[in-house]
Amino acid sequence: MKRVVALLVLVFASPVLAEGERSGEFDYYVMALSWSPNWCRLEGDAKGSEQCDADKDHGWILHGLWPQYHQGWPSYCPTTKRAPSRRMTAEMADIMGTSGLAWHQWKKHGTCAGLEAADFFALSREAYGRVTRPEVLRKLKDPISLPATLIEQAFLQDNPELEPDGITITCKQGYIQEARICLSKSLDPVPCGRDVVKDCRLDDALFDPIR
Repeated sequence: MKRVVALLVLVFASPVLAEGERSGEFDYYVMALSWSPNWCRLEGDAKGSEQCDADKDHGWILHGLWPQYHQGWPSYCPTTKRAPSRRMTAEMADIMGTSGLAWHQWKKHGTCAGLEAADFFALSREAYGRVTRPEVLRKLKDPISLPATLIEQAFLQDNPELEPDGITITCKQGYIQEARICLSKSLDPVPCGRDVVKDCRLDDALFDPIR
């Protein structure tokens, strides 16, 4: 009996990360915007990703639109919705960098939205279009280091409808990684859950310019 009780305590004390939860049942979205030059520096160049080709001028790309619980998130949900066609994923490459990312995001997150693939991608594009990506960051000519809070401030300045508790900036290996913005199912700004608000605290975060 004691072992059963201990197991239950362990289960309910663990972070809520789900896989295979019911599609369409979630609380809000997290839209993740990745700064492409930094991703290419850390990962993309080594992978030979087309997102990093010299003729591309990606800045903030759409990493994904993620269904989220108030605590935790669903992923890889069973769904009866038809998978997106190659044409659908290819058409997302202009804002997502590659069709492969679009496909991966559908499998992991889109299946949990309760939408047809075309509708999920349309909603993702609408969410991306509703947020102003700070133009000043596209004008940088050289790599710089800066407080990560400045990236958040730039988004808040250009998007007056956003509140500080509705956006978080993440870092990876000393570089600015993503801006994550929390949105309702109708794409209105909402406060992020406590497990999403994990702001980067670096005062000297690295930031590469668009190539």
